[in-house]
Amino acid sequence: MWLANTIDIFRRPGGWRGPALAALFAFLAGLPGLLALPPLDRDEARFAQATAQMLEQGDYVVIRFQDQPRFKKPVGIHWMQAAVVSAFGDAGQRDIRLYRIPSLMGAMLAAAACVWGAAGFFSRSRALLAGLLLGGGLLLSTEAFIAKTDAMLAGLTVLAMAAFARLYAEARGGPAAGRHTAPLMWIALALASLVKIPIALMVAALAALTLRLADRKPLTVRPVGWTWGLILFAAIVGPWAWAVTIATDGAFWSTAISGDLAPKLAGGHESHGAPPGMHALAAPLLTFPGTLLLPAAAWVAWRRRAEPGVRFALAWLIPAWIVFELTPTKLPHYVLPCYAALAWLCAAGLTEADRPLPRRLGAALHGLAGLLLAGAAIYLAVTYGNLPAAVLTAVLLLLAGGAGAILLLRGQAVRALLWALPLGVLGHAALTGLLAPGLKPLLLSERTVAVLEEARLLPAQGVVPGPVAVAGYAEPSLVFLVGTDTGQGGAEDAARALASGRAAVVESREQPAFRAALAREGITPREVGQVAGLNYSNGDDTVLTVYAPPREIRP
Repeated sequence: MWLANTIDIFRRPGGWRGPALAALFAFLAGLPGLLALPPLDRDEARFAQATAQMLEQGDYVVIRFQDQPRFKKPVGIHWMQAAVVSAFGDAGQRDIRLYRIPSLMGAMLAAAACVWGAAGFFSRSRALLAGLLLGGGLLLSTEAFIAKTDAMLAGLTVLAMAAFARLYAEARGGPAAGRHTAPLMWIALALASLVKIPIALMVAALAALTLRLADRKPLTVRPVGWTWGLILFAAIVGPWAWAVTIATDGAFWSTAISGDLAPKLAGGHESHGAPPGMHALAAPLLTFPGTLLLPAAAWVAWRRRAEPGVRFALAWLIPAWIVFELTPTKLPHYVLPCYAALAWLCAAGLTEADRPLPRRLGAALHGLAGLLLAGAAIYLAVTYGNLPAAVLTAVLLLLAGGAGAILLLRGQAVRALLWALPLGVLGHAALTGLLAPGLKPLLLSERTVAVLEEARLLPAQGVVPGPVAVAGYAEPSLVFLVGTDTGQGGAEDAARALASGRAAVVESREQPAFRAALAREGITPREVGQVAGLNYSNGDDTVLTVYAPPREIRP
């Protein structure tokens, strides 16, 4: 009965129901990680800490991490995070779940907009399937619980491209786009630019240029509004751009361009370099459990490239993907704004998935992806513990991969999806909600804060003064959890902190210098706990020792 009902949902959704179902699916896929995982290093903790400082200091223009300006990304995601934290808590709580809500909302928006845009070209069931593939895919559902720019950027970019797609579909005999579609496109592009310049603009411009060259006729029959649209864009982006230019004397733009964007274009910035083709190589894993339709998507892309919906998806996907592949610096989430176009092609390819070649290749890719993901779960557990959660995760991922592959080989593509999608999302939920939070050797900051809290050494507890001094361990998650004033210095700073009645955390490599500094200060601190594990940000084995000040000088 449940299978029949699910198939019926695929056939009947219309109006708001398709986008709403896709958004709900994305919500369920991202929620476990949002609730269960501690702050992640390094980008998430940096973003969250900068937002917390924004609330603490009341400066909503200049972004800072402790006393350093953070001139890399625009302010949009920080405003969104600050709004959520102000509505449901306060900066002093340091509740990372609140900071993640905009990312989850971005993933939901991406899934819903994917359905809306696809419905201009494809059947309602295919449009819904595209949204489910995007919302339940490994990459988006992972970014959905990380408090940084990428999920919201994807949501706003997909919304802008969906609006563009509706305008394009109307000009080619599709449903009427409506008079609010063009303004919506410009608003989405402007908001996306406030989140991360210049990704959405680049994706839209490359798609428009590609379509214009391919069609050799106007893109739309309804005015896109180049004049008033650019004015609207400037009205949204301009006030902050002007304010940050004045507040930083132009330093924001020079640093963002020369210190962040240019190095990524010139080489492998921050050790994230990779050769062209890495995004394509990673796609079968990052689209899981939609992997089984990738060969069918390639079949459709070639055989039906003249169809408006397929042509639009290709114009969206290919030029932007090539740019990301040619950019020396590569991270998996860079291509996320293109994954909705890939989801369109996969959904359109459902009818082609039963052909011999797409069927066999899809089954092989899907089964291999499930096997690799399950193997990764077991490896993590064997290396870092939490075997019961790893077994559950591996079983779910193997079932998702195996059931999808077997049913696809039997020529039952719809049934393959109906098994692979929910099982894949459940496997991801077990990974992020059960397995990852139990990998204690990787959670150095969380465990260090637990030691400080148990010893009543956190400044927020009011027993000893702050700030806590940290020597040899500079991960931003500890700053976020302990407080903005957390000291990140050397052994001398840690010794002086103890001499003044404050707590200190010292990494093992700093111990010789720390002991020498203690001798000069003439104090003998009390060791209250030790935390050992792997700093996954740099791959170093790390031992952190927590010290309380001597009793005779402790307040």
